[in-house]
Amino acid sequence: MNPRMLRRFIILMVALTVGMFLFWDLLKSYVTQPAGDFDTKMGDQRLTEGNLEEALEHFNLALDESPDHRGALMGRALVFIQQDDHDSAIAELDYLIDYLHENLEDDDGTGRGVLASAYANRGIANDRAGLYDKALEDYIASLNVDQETVEGPGVIHKILYGSEDVSTVRDRARYIYEQLQLPEDQRLMRVPELDEKQRMYKP
Repeated sequence: MNPRMLRRFIILMVALTVGMFLFWDLLKSYVTQPAGDFDTKMGDQRLTEGNLEEALEHFNLALDESPDHRGALMGRALVFIQQDDHDSAIAELDYLIDYLHENLEDDDGTGRGVLASAYANRGIANDRAGLYDKALEDYIASLNVDQETVEGPGVIHKILYGSEDVSTVRDRARYIYEQLQLPEDQRLMRVPELDEKQRMYKP
């Protein structure tokens, strides 16, 4: 056999083998992942891109597959917050928080993080709706459930993504508490340039 043809044949076989392994790995991860996970991930990507309508469509598809998918419920709430539909966001997070309280296992660290994030996000929705007492309660609940989850981005995240300083749950809770101690006519509850730095917690 011609050595050049043999070499091409070997290269082709190696490429096909690698391609088949990659295809099989992708297929396996798609087939074996829990119901609703694929559309939740797609929704999260659309949310990151700012495409709220498509994000909501994916989260709805995930909930069709898995009606209590906690990532999809959280994702829908975040879409509603960004659309300034605070009532819908609060209702979605009320449901998620109640569901987690009823179903969370003691050893489910990820679930505890989701619960802390749900309280933090409901705090943001209440905050933006002007319900500051409720927002403060939610921020405190979030910190009590899992303060590590709702701290600001760490040093590595800032190095990788260039994140600027953000307003954390603790920062906002402290600020609201201090303002609520003042007479009502002296309170400054909204500071737009600071409020824009407030971080929401993704699914």
